[in-house]
Amino acid sequence: MCSDGTARGQGAATPLCAEGLAAYRDALGAGSTTGPVPECLLALGLMRPMAGKPEVLVPVPPDVALNEMQRPVERQIQDARQRMLAMAEAVGPAERLYREEQEHFVTAVRMLRGIDVINDTLRTLNSSCREELLAAQPGGPRPQFVLDETGPQLLAMLDRGVQHRTLYQHTVRAHEPTLEFMSRMHLAGSRFRTDGELPGRMIIYDRSVAVVPDDRYERSHHALLVEHPGLVLFLVNVFEHAWNLAEPVEFAATGKPAALTDERRLSVLRLMVEGHTDAAIAARLGMSPRTVQNHIKRASDEFGSHSRTQLAYVLAKHGALD
Repeated sequence: MCSDGTARGQGAATPLCAEGLAAYRDALGAGSTTGPVPECLLALGLMRPMAGKPEVLVPVPPDVALNEMQRPVERQIQDARQRMLAMAEAVGPAERLYREEQEHFVTAVRMLRGIDVINDTLRTLNSSCREELLAAQPGGPRPQFVLDETGPQLLAMLDRGVQHRTLYQHTVRAHEPTLEFMSRMHLAGSRFRTDGELPGRMIIYDRSVAVVPDDRYERSHHALLVEHPGLVLFLVNVFEHAWNLAEPVEFAATGKPAALTDERRLSVLRLMVEGHTDAAIAARLGMSPRTVQNHIKRASDEFGSHSRTQLAYVLAKHGALD
């Protein structure tokens, strides 16, 4: 026979033992019983005292007994649901505020579609810039029409006291139009540095707004206008890090900076050793594939190698790229 102390686990119903099932069958046949019954029948509500005669126990239909057992559990569930609703109501104002802030964050990065829209936006930002202009322009020498359009706008900014710094790739040091542009801007107060590789294209105005390409699309047709303070600060830090690593463009009496040919060749050879193709190296360093091939050929002639694989081995053996 079951007992109250061993049959009932925490939070679980008392199992119906074999003796209890047999006693329940007898009670159903007789309609009632006055003798002792197994504890499981009482715990499960399958037997209860008759009204006015507590010594007489009558069987209870299982569905009725089950409903009686489940009623307090249902009350607990209802209470828990009410508490959950109260929790949601308490957090509601914060959730609405969070969504509003997230919507503001999304609008702080806007898509600029079309070259005309991008150029109009840049002209507006150039006109409103008051303190500082930072720019990183990978891709090698700048097209003449871009220099012609940029020059007057940049001079106007410099005239009203805007501080200007631009990062180019080393290849601009051998491009006459870009050199002439840098020389004129340098005399007006601009500062330039170059590096073999740049982190990406960006233009930052007064450390409060930036324009970057949306690389999911063709660069000249899609850009992002970034006004979120955290993102702009990140871009400023990226620019400053690249600026500190870059080589200053110092204009000598001849008006031309040093070509940094050795540095350009080292950049080409490092990427070649990493397994990049000529086209990939050219795109990354802002130079033509022919220039890449010339650098590799001169290095091959110097070290007496007859293949790219052999050249990579010889360069590593002599520590030429360290």
